[in-house]
Amino acid sequence: MSETVDHASLMDKINDKIHEYREDSSSSDSDSESSSAPKKNRLFGRKEPVHKVLGGGKPADILLWRNKQITASILVSVTVVWLLFEWMGYHLLTLVCHSLIVALAALFVWSNASSFVNISPPKFPEVILPEEMFLDLARTLRFEINEAFATFRYVASGRDLKQFLLVVLALWVLSVVGSCFNFLTLFYIVFVLLYTLPVLYERYEDHVDTAAEKAMIHVSKQYAVLDEKLLKKIPRAPFLDKKQH
Repeated sequence: MSETVDHASLMDKINDKIHEYREDSSSSDSDSESSSAPKKNRLFGRKEPVHKVLGGGKPADILLWRNKQITASILVSVTVVWLLFEWMGYHLLTLVCHSLIVALAALFVWSNASSFVNISPPKFPEVILPEEMFLDLARTLRFEINEAFATFRYVASGRDLKQFLLVVLALWVLSVVGSCFNFLTLFYIVFVLLYTLPVLYERYEDHVDTAAEKAMIHVSKQYAVLDEKLLKKIPRAPFLDKKQH
């Protein structure tokens, strides 16, 4: 009887080992298939989700419409301000002064009426802006300005013709767009695009990435043809060659 039990337990152990081996082999096959599968190129070479690329947290939630009430209220408020300035001919200083007049008048009446009517007077919070916030803002602004100057100096040095052409094309497009709209309308368009394009891209990112990859391949081919037929024939300044050597 004991021999039968030992034999059965031995067979169970063998079956368990075979089962574990099959699971390991199937998992390794799946891992090899996943590793051998071609990785899709994401837009701008990103490797993280759109939410994390936008910084994560509440700002990314607002841009991606995770909290629809806050996002819609911000978009509606900016639209109302744009309509006041663009269609009704309002000015920024006039709007600020009128808003302050209405707020001060309401608080003044409320403070005086509280002594006659059984209501509590308004509480005015003490607002003290932290010094660290302005220092961080100044550091960030200083860093970005220095980066812009460094980029301008590198592009103007003539070392990268492709980047030079891209910068000139981008500035020309901005100049054309700026001639069609005033600064306020251009700011409003950029704001609306900022609140619509990320959420649309997150929803259709596979289609957009595929189309962008095809477009980049086509642009690279066209630039290679242009470089071969025209750009390489442009004589280079001798001092640039000396710098490269």
